[in-house]
Amino acid sequence: MQGADDQQERLDGYIAGYVDGEGCFSVSISRNPTAVFRYQLVPEFHVSQIGERSEVLQLIRERLRCGYIKPNGRNDRTLVLVVRRREDLLSRVVPFFERCPLLSSKQRDFEKFAVVVRAMAKGQHQTLTGFTKLVEIGLSMNGSGQYRQVRWRSLIGHPESSETVRQTGSNPEDTVRAAWRHAESGRNVLTLGQSGRE
Repeated sequence: MQGADDQQERLDGYIAGYVDGEGCFSVSISRNPTAVFRYQLVPEFHVSQIGERSEVLQLIRERLRCGYIKPNGRNDRTLVLVVRRREDLLSRVVPFFERCPLLSSKQRDFEKFAVVVRAMAKGQHQTLTGFTKLVEIGLSMNGSGQYRQVRWRSLIGHPESSETVRQTGSNPEDTVRAAWRHAESGRNVLTLGQSGRE
């Protein structure tokens, strides 16, 4: 029995190390006219690998027991494992990486990510104060805004007005982003409280 435990511990350590290099914890915000403030927060965990070595993504998916694997883009050889379903993030992803913490500065992003996921599970994103706080946490992740520039006060304060957004990337719908993002069609169709596609 001890041998099986040791093997599981080694596997978990391998997964944590791999995610430290090739994974990302991010919080996006997308325009959605049916959401409480016409915008929705979308926490997401993803990890990538080239298609020829996709076994590691399958391994992580089997270990976490959640997520789906998809092409990173139309002309990209990379595959990406995506977990966005809130219940999976709350009950599987966050507990796993709390047991197996990352060793790089990415650990700080994970800790902020966990705060956002748990706050949303409590419904804190459904008040303006809570939503604004979680947006600010999202902006502080993955480069602290180095890769995006947003006028949040006017955007959140006047959700029906045209937003003023300048960011690296081609999609103005997503205004809180990781330093790099994988392309995904239809990413703005989730509404608050829905579970997504997983």
